Amino acid sequence: MPYVLKLFPKTHITIAASVSVIVAATALMSPSSPVEANRAAYALNLDEGSVTKASFDSEAAKPQSSADKPSQGEPASQPEELVSQPEKMTEEQTLASLDKALSTSTATPDASRPQEKPVVANSEPELDWDTYKIRSGDTLSSLFSKAGFDDGLMLSVIHGEDEANELQRLYAGETIRFAKNDAGELAAIELKRSLLESLKIEKTENGFAGEKVVREPDAQPAFASGVIDGSLYVAAREAGLSDRLAMEMAGIFGWNIDFVYDVRKGDRFEVVYEELYLDGEKFDTGNILSARFVNRGEEVIALRYTDSNGDTDYYSPNGSSMRKAFLRTPINARVSSSFNLQRRHPVLDVVRPHEGTDYAAPPGTPIKAAGDGRVIFAGWKGGYGRTVVLQHGDNITTLYAHMSRLGRGIRNGSRVKQGDTVGHVGSSGMVTGPHLHYEFRVNGSPRNSRTVKLPDAKPVPKSELARFERFAKQEVAKFELFRQDYQQLALASDE
Repeated sequence: MPYVLKLFPKTHITIAASVSVIVAATALMSPSSPVEANRAAYALNLDEGSVTKASFDSEAAKPQSSADKPSQGEPASQPEELVSQPEKMTEEQTLASLDKALSTSTATPDASRPQEKPVVANSEPELDWDTYKIRSGDTLSSLFSKAGFDDGLMLSVIHGEDEANELQRLYAGETIRFAKNDAGELAAIELKRSLLESLKIEKTENGFAGEKVVREPDAQPAFASGVIDGSLYVAAREAGLSDRLAMEMAGIFGWNIDFVYDVRKGDRFEVVYEELYLDGEKFDTGNILSARFVNRGEEVIALRYTDSNGDTDYYSPNGSSMRKAFLRTPINARVSSSFNLQRRHPVLDVVRPHEGTDYAAPPGTPIKAAGDGRVIFAGWKGGYGRTVVLQHGDNITTLYAHMSRLGRGIRNGSRVKQGDTVGHVGSSGMVTGPHLHYEFRVNGSPRNSRTVKLPDAKPVPKSELARFERFAKQEVAKFELFRQDYQQLALASDE
């Protein structure tokens, strides 16, 4: 404290100390009406170093309540220090008084004296929410009716501002809730599409306004390893991977490995993938970041890389694409009839070339486009039944036949991307059971889709190669660390 006081001029400190003592003494007193009428004000003149006293006009003084008056016959007491305080104080006295005044101001308040309660702002009134789980067959109109509102109000909501019209897009499994105010009027709606996405609509002065709210999960890397004894999906599940991750892994390596016929007992895999957390709780898994598959002793490594343009794909550590320009198989299913130009037709019982490959699968199984292309035929095609034919570039076409129904948006002239669903397995046309008939033609001539050499997809561009090499080096090093940690944990658990 003495060091702080030395920073100010002595004259100013003396004046400030005098005033603080007077103010503190006044606050501690309970003056009577006559005393109150003759209160004194003190004006500081820092230039002259003086304190001037000025009396108040008794008429201007505020009246004092009877509760503040002293008892009859009891004189108004004054602090002993103030009575005996001389008009002029020495420098040492001034510093001591100021120090005491400052320490008193920071002291703990007297518990016997009532304390003022903090003023709390009026909070908004709580809303009454009604929650409904959307089921198959529910409509927006029926949900509004359940909540006690009519179609007129529904129309005013979906014709509101911003994202409010998105309320019309409902799916089974989602949750919707309606909020009412004290008057029973609709105040807000919340449509929860998933843990991460919701649509919030509130009533405003101009009607109803909607806002889409998307939460970002916290993604943390995780590691899994497994050895195939029967099938990839069983081994993946035993390793703690979901079926979705197992399918994603099969899709990453599917251009190099036929998971129906090429996989052998003893093949093994290692995967680094994302675990997604929300509010500290794991709720889902994300993308595969890197993966290693050993098939018949041959190692294949895939790294997920996003280039400077924001495009993401999987590449080997040398920068070549894991993808081919075409999928080796458009469906994960067993071959029921191979490509054979001398095959005897099972229905007509005559030798008729089988210019494609048949895959037996349950009805409704999705069928993927083998590559990017354009639909040149979509409809009924004689004995092929419901069929889609895709044109890829100038000289390659693929055909998908016997489908139960076409994929969404599949029609003549539409464009498709590799992996898009072009249709679903069925038994339309001249067949003995549900399956997919798949043909691959080059310049109009049929080729065995399981053995034809497929062109590679584009590798990492040269302009991105230096950036990718740095990325690949880091990711492979991380992968090795994950593997070492996993092996140490496995050895520790065995002991």
